[in-house]
Amino acid sequence: MLRQVLLAASRSERVERVVSTSPLTRDVVRRYVAQDVGAVVSELTRDGLLVTVDHLGEEVTDRAQAEGEVRAYLRLLTRLPEGSDVSVKLTALGLRLSEQLALDNAATICEQAALRGITLTLDAEEHDTIAGLHSVHATLRKEHPSVGVVVQAYLPEAQERCARLAASDGTRVRLCKGAYTAPGAYTSRADIDRSFVRCLRVLMAGSAFPMVATHDPRLVEIASALAVLAGRDFSAYEYQMLYGIRPAEQRRLAALGAQMRVYVPYGDDWYAYLMRRLAERPRNLAFFARSLLSRG
Repeated sequence: MLRQVLLAASRSERVERVVSTSPLTRDVVRRYVAQDVGAVVSELTRDGLLVTVDHLGEEVTDRAQAEGEVRAYLRLLTRLPEGSDVSVKLTALGLRLSEQLALDNAATICEQAALRGITLTLDAEEHDTIAGLHSVHATLRKEHPSVGVVVQAYLPEAQERCARLAASDGTRVRLCKGAYTAPGAYTSRADIDRSFVRCLRVLMAGSAFPMVATHDPRLVEIASALAVLAGRDFSAYEYQMLYGIRPAEQRRLAALGAQMRVYVPYGDDWYAYLMRRLAERPRNLAFFARSLLSRG
């Protein structure tokens, strides 16, 4: 129930006005959304961490906004080191207007990213964008084989989706639990976790490159064990965690030799991102509340 409330709040302009104007909220946001993305990326990479950077924004309503998002990503590429990744939401590139528009805009970013040794991952969104997401991904991979895509374990078709992707050699697949709602989707933590593990088994046993996006210590251990059973060393998969969440664990994994990539969001359009992070795991409410009190 709390998850549904938080997700509804993420789409409420009234709640957004209240939350976004609170000085305490903005103080917390600075911990989890990069203010100076260049400085944050430099610090993380110095510590041996990889990065994927997301320019916050989605659901654009006209072509001019979509073109603005493309320009923002092209500027971002000039600030990132080789080996970085950018996470892109297709609705920010115009998916709601036209799948072809989103494809063309994503291809523009891919072309410039490739010149700099940077990859692109198509990020997860609402359930009604999933067909467009995978259609664009399949088309992009013909010219840009390194482009990645997200699969959300809370969706019942996630395992089948992973099986198709795992059959394609080297496909970069970010597996996450999911932070949206969908008809018929898993809602209990236990069901979502079981789906996540089923998907992990498929990806580790296949030909894809798994990107394990979770902060759950148990799932991190399971991923490590499945990688060993599949004969994968640290070069054949990676972990991903959010900026500001479990930073000590991120550095611990990197120190072991694992590829540990940090998802770094930046930009002014942070409200929906923050609310989805709370909805993804409502116990984070206490975590964020402690952050507020510690700075209050």
